[in-house]
Amino acid sequence: MAAGQGIWGRMARSTLSRLPPALPYAAQVAIFSRLHEANPHPVTELQYVNAFTLLVAVALSAQATDVGVNKATKSLFQRVTTPQQMLELGVEALTEEIKTIGLYRQKAKNVIALSRRLVEEYGGEVPQSRAALMTLPGVGRKTANVVLNSVFNFPAQAVDTHIFRVGNRTRIAPGRDVEEVERAIEDNVPVPFQQNAHHWLILHGRYICQARRPRCRICPIEDLCPYEEKTE
Repeated sequence: MAAGQGIWGRMARSTLSRLPPALPYAAQVAIFSRLHEANPHPVTELQYVNAFTLLVAVALSAQATDVGVNKATKSLFQRVTTPQQMLELGVEALTEEIKTIGLYRQKAKNVIALSRRLVEEYGGEVPQSRAALMTLPGVGRKTANVVLNSVFNFPAQAVDTHIFRVGNRTRIAPGRDVEEVERAIEDNVPVPFQQNAHHWLILHGRYICQARRPRCRICPIEDLCPYEEKTE
């Protein structure tokens, strides 16, 4: 009996782990054509002045809102725009600057540490590869992808909770985890839309395809979306 339950348990888990197929090519083209028409030039809502300040802003945005990060960095980025200036500011002053953001003490330490690494190993410049970016303290794959996409115009897909939700709900990019969704975007979104796909999907998830109550009535792709639990 125990062995049988084990077999059925594995079969059930296998069934649950199967992903629905991504939407076909024609549907992907139609969806992203509409998103493009509604917002031809989407950008990140984080405010920054160069690659370094965007790197810092994204690192600070973990478990914080873009609005909250922008408030904390508005004055900071008027005075500090390079890794060397950040080192001269120091961890104590930076901690005071960003104290309204969650986990601000650890984030301040990470920003100082990554600034030191940039000065010592990269000549004060932000490196232009994912691998190099991910060696910096406090910088993960998502942060690296945001910088590569927004500053260096590389079609990297930074998957957060919004994009994970939208990718699976709409079947634009189904995946069990963020890296699967990232690969699904790269595999399924047509090339002309790859550069801005990340921005369109995050904004769609933030303002329309919201977690608890998606705003299906005003959704520009509602008729193309297979999500069954649509709201009125």
